[in-house]
Amino acid sequence: MKLTLGFSPCPNDTFIFDAMVNGLVDTGGITFDYVMEDVETLNQWATQGKLDITKLSYNTFLHTADQYALLHSGSALGEGVGPLLISKMPLDTAHLDQYSIAIPGFKTTANLLLSLAYPQAKNKTELVFSQIEAAVLDGTFDAGLIIHENRFTYAQKGLIKIADLGDWWEQTTHCAIPLGGIVMRRSYDQQLCAKVDSIIKASLAHSWSRYPELSPFVTANAQEMEEDVMRKHIQLYVNNYTTDLGATGRNAIGVLFERAVSAGLIAGGSAANIFY
Repeated sequence: MKLTLGFSPCPNDTFIFDAMVNGLVDTGGITFDYVMEDVETLNQWATQGKLDITKLSYNTFLHTADQYALLHSGSALGEGVGPLLISKMPLDTAHLDQYSIAIPGFKTTANLLLSLAYPQAKNKTELVFSQIEAAVLDGTFDAGLIIHENRFTYAQKGLIKIADLGDWWEQTTHCAIPLGGIVMRRSYDQQLCAKVDSIIKASLAHSWSRYPELSPFVTANAQEMEEDVMRKHIQLYVNNYTTDLGATGRNAIGVLFERAVSAGLIAGGSAANIFY
């Protein structure tokens, strides 16, 4: 059986999926026809139902839970891992309506958190996440919302932190931050979804068994990133929630649904049946 799979070239995703797409673990006869794209492209594809299995932002999942079921493995949740609002100079967050902000995509969880924390921040423009720092540095935008490995590089480039949306989320909800998850078409039966879940867990375990060694699959797709930054990225975004969300992870996702509904950002509904 062949299934289509989408994930990003970021180290946390390639670390997770390396073994299962490269034949390093037993997949029980399933082959994965995979593509790697930036997170916003994957989000857009998810709204179109393009892939069988895909990484997406939890913000996008809020809008596609009728098409896709969330798997228990592969997610990015955690503490101290949220998006950062950065700029070249201090900005008053009470007046974010006055500033232009580059964001990594309207469908990203980063943008959802910004919208929940600062609803007045309306002047937003989408950029590929890796282009945001440069666009703030050259004055194209007053501020930028950064994710992924950029949280390790912005300060050395002369940028400053205006707000930590992860800290805001943790302090107001006392929950881990749900960033991205792995979902599978609801048209597939529970047995197949559970099998894919187990393959993801085995693939992740294989990568951890080799760590701190990084495979060529991880390093070749990391877009000119230094290996120490790759490891920081993996250590930050790949954790116990990635192996299995557990009750704590499921609760955090439910709270995200509830906050988005309360803010009028998605239609009313329940997070009770988001899994397969």
